[in-house]
Amino acid sequence: MSGTFDVLAKPCCDGVRDERAKREQRSDNEILEDERREEVGFLKRRTKNLTFKVCHSLKKIGSSRKPHNNIDVGGSSVTIEDVRDAGEMKVVDVFREALLLDNLLPPRYDSYSMMLRFLKARKFDIKKAKIMWTNMLQWRQEFGADTIVENFEFDELNEVVKYYPQGYHGVDKQGKPIYIELLGKIDMDNLMRVTTLDRYVKYHVQEFEKSITIRFPACCIDAKRRIDSSTTILDVQGVGLKQLTKPVREFIKRLQKIDNDNYPETLGRMFIINAGPGFRLVWNTVKKFLDPQTTTKIHVLGENYQRTLLEIIDASELPQFLGGSCDCALEGGCLRSDKGPWKDENVLKVLFCGEAHHSTLVSDNRPSELNSLSIR
Repeated sequence: MSGTFDVLAKPCCDGVRDERAKREQRSDNEILEDERREEVGFLKRRTKNLTFKVCHSLKKIGSSRKPHNNIDVGGSSVTIEDVRDAGEMKVVDVFREALLLDNLLPPRYDSYSMMLRFLKARKFDIKKAKIMWTNMLQWRQEFGADTIVENFEFDELNEVVKYYPQGYHGVDKQGKPIYIELLGKIDMDNLMRVTTLDRYVKYHVQEFEKSITIRFPACCIDAKRRIDSSTTILDVQGVGLKQLTKPVREFIKRLQKIDNDNYPETLGRMFIINAGPGFRLVWNTVKKFLDPQTTTKIHVLGENYQRTLLEIIDASELPQFLGGSCDCALEGGCLRSDKGPWKDENVLKVLFCGEAHHSTLVSDNRPSELNSLSIR
């Protein structure tokens, strides 16, 4: 999924005339790609020290049951409504103290939302969540996840999208970013000719880091509510046992392990579309191994999926090839556009230069996992 999240063009001071001549000879797509790199490069520099600034560093402002009303949409200040469960808050407090006690909570990860996601992934078992958290910290250090947005350049993205069409595009009616993946069109042989598995994995992690540091916070500002998960559309047209070869299965398995171990509970809901008999046979086998809580987020649809998608996504936010009205023609297509609030200048102004106040609402509706939990 998901689930995701590019390159930074480095201008040269020498040979200006030669570079200008080369640029005039290049295609429009290459020029668009350079412009996109420059834009992403700007975001990389601005977000180098921005981690969980808006959504993932939510401060407790009180336990008022009514949100603040001082929302200034056109200015540099916005109030974000953050609804928290009273029982969950107590468990997060205990979990946070346990992490602090063992020096496992670097300031950049001191996030209510992030700690809650790890607790949910382990059904609020603090001991298990702590082990998962510890492994995550070790993985981030070894993988270099903290600096991958600034340091990794995925120059082959345009070629990769040809053989593995995927990308972020727009938001749903709840304000969550939409991730689209055309799994049925993956061409593993050609994909591995234009990139390597290790490089694609780095790109995959980079996209997740962008979601956490840019997309989710921008969606928070745009929707004026906490957003820390996404909506995924997975097109499986033509996918069956024959298409899911061993290399494809291993490829997907590696990505899923990274997602599940280090970015838990970031999937809000998933719509699997164009599910034919072949895929349904695969799905009936796969879902037996999934957590029941995860399967409740996944909706398997056949060819007549457009009406369902349009119930949760405005047509203007949905690509034409999925039944919407957007084509992103100027950006080379919807899956290359990275369309969303994270591209809105006013939203970015608040994100980087303004203030995001958080109105914390406390609810007493405890999840079933908390009903029998003893907090000490």
